[in-house]
Amino acid sequence: MPNDKTNTPAQTFAETLDKLPPRPVDLIVIHCSATPSGKPLTQGTPGTLGFKRAVNIIDDWHAARGFARRPADVQAFSKNLPHIGYHYVIDLDGSVWSGRGRNEIGAHAQNFNARSIGICMVGGVEPTGAQYTAGQWKSLAETVAMLLVDYGLPAAAPKRRVNPANPTGFSVTGGVCGHRDLSPDKNGDGLVESYEWLKTCPGFDVTAWLKNGMQPTAAQICEVKV
Repeated sequence: MPNDKTNTPAQTFAETLDKLPPRPVDLIVIHCSATPSGKPLTQGTPGTLGFKRAVNIIDDWHAARGFARRPADVQAFSKNLPHIGYHYVIDLDGSVWSGRGRNEIGAHAQNFNARSIGICMVGGVEPTGAQYTAGQWKSLAETVAMLLVDYGLPAAAPKRRVNPANPTGFSVTGGVCGHRDLSPDKNGDGLVESYEWLKTCPGFDVTAWLKNGMQPTAAQICEVKV
C-alpha cells in the first residue's frame, strides 16, 4: 500500500481535484489585454534571463491589482502564475496559455466569476475595431468550441435575467459574451449599447462572431507588428 506521506502537497491536491465534481460553469467571457492590435506583449529578449511572455506580464498586472490565487491552486496548476485572473491567454502566434485551472474561480469579471471561464486575447485596445491575428482567431474558435462541448453550452449570447442576489441586479448565463456585454442595460431596452459599456473589451461583437460561425471578418484580422 502506497505511503501517503510520499505525496507532495501539489500531488495530493491535484488528486483531490480529480475526485471533486467539476465547478459549475455556464458562462464564457472573452477579454483582451487592451494593448495595440498585433503588437507583441513581451518584456526582454527571448532566450535571455528575465524574458517575459504576455501571460507572465498579465500575471504581473494582476499582482499589482491585488489578485492572488490560493497557494494550493498555484501548486497544482500554473505554478509560475500566482496571480493571473484568466483561465486562458491567447497570444499573437495563436498559442494558448493556461492561467487558472478550469476548476478554479477566476478573477476576470467582477460579480460573474463564480460560474464563468475567462479567455484573454492579447491586443484589443481599440474600443470597437479591434483586430487579432489569424492564429488568434483560430485558437479562440477552437478554445470556445471545446468549452461549449465540455460544459454543454450553446454557441450563442447568454440569457440575462433579473437577479437581486447579484450586486449588479442581474445574472448572465448560458452562453458566450464579451466583457463589455456584462455592463448594465441602463435604459432597459434589452440591449447593452456602447454608451452603456463599463468596459470595451474585447473590442468586437462576440454575438456577431458566433453567428458568423466563429469566423472573423477580413477587417478584423491583422498581422504581427514588429
